Amino acid sequence: MQKIRIEKLTLNIGAGKDQNVLEKGMKLLNHITGIQPIKTVTQKRLAAWGLRPGLPIGCKLTLRGEKAEQLWKKLLAAKENNLKESNFDNYGNISFGIAEYIDIPDVKYDPEIGIIGLQASLTLERPGFRIKKRKIQKKKIHHNHQITKEDAITFLQTQFKVKVGEIQ
Repeated sequence: MQKIRIEKLTLNIGAGKDQNVLEKGMKLLNHITGIQPIKTVTQKRLAAWGLRPGLPIGCKLTLRGEKAEQLWKKLLAAKENNLKESNFDNYGNISFGIAEYIDIPDVKYDPEIGIIGLQASLTLERPGFRIKKRKIQKKKIHHNHQITKEDAITFLQTQFKVKVGEIQ
């Protein structure tokens, strides 16, 4: 029950108000994964930024299972298997940004898209984590069963040969 596994990999591109960047981001995520992403919309009105509820400002997609693991290896290769300790949170999640998508192996430059970056977030879980999501009798995960920052670092070091520390 203590074995850690990958729950999901989420890719996200924030575009702001610029719909042209949003369309390029949608093409990029489709180009990388072969899956059509969904648009994310604003929930609040921010007059200073010119945002109103319902305005699309980004796109995202979620991968699970084998596809998530294969793409995660490519994303790590784009970061040269080096991550900072600040990329890890206290609950078993890892997030980092990739400045240019052409750094990802096997992804070719597309002149229609140009140069765009993206954010990748990996969520880890253990068997039994379903109890916090189920519909009937939801429960909290006991603190002994939660994934800590150190657990996540150890998992990535053993499974994916990741070096954690400050990047030069």
